[in-house]
Amino acid sequence: MSGPRQGFRVSALWLVVIVAMLWASPVWSSLSGPIVTDPQTGLAIDGFDPVAYFAGEAATQGKAEYEDQYGGVTWRFRNEGNRAAFSDHPEVYAPQFGGYDPIAIARGVSVPGHPLIWAIVEQRLYFFYDKKARAEFIESPASSIAAAQRHWPRVSRTLP
Repeated sequence: MSGPRQGFRVSALWLVVIVAMLWASPVWSSLSGPIVTDPQTGLAIDGFDPVAYFAGEAATQGKAEYEDQYGGVTWRFRNEGNRAAFSDHPEVYAPQFGGYDPIAIARGVSVPGHPLIWAIVEQRLYFFYDKKARAEFIESPASSIAAAQRHWPRVSRTLP
């Protein structure tokens, strides 16, 4: 498709990218590169407990008394057990692509995912910008992940 509608889609995508870059700042981590953090608090994934997604607790805010530093980022957890589990295996519990939307990454752009729009596939956590991106991912997770993995090295180098 070409013409005015295609131009609108490209412009709209860039607008989303610009707004997303202003909304969240990445912090580079040895874990997997940049991690989406709240620019005002410095908390990874807006203070949500990454282990809670795997424990069937859904998206659950962590508590300040259960904070931990990993990869230069402050993570919060719901309880001591979740903090210990993350400490033992951060590569399992931290969101893939640092919390950036894998569908956007597969398209060559970085858009922070939202901690309330998520999926676990093959014991890995993914965040998405919106429900449409999540639905697209769920239709074909393996190909979405493969495409994001191909683009991630280049996309991650463009982050501020």
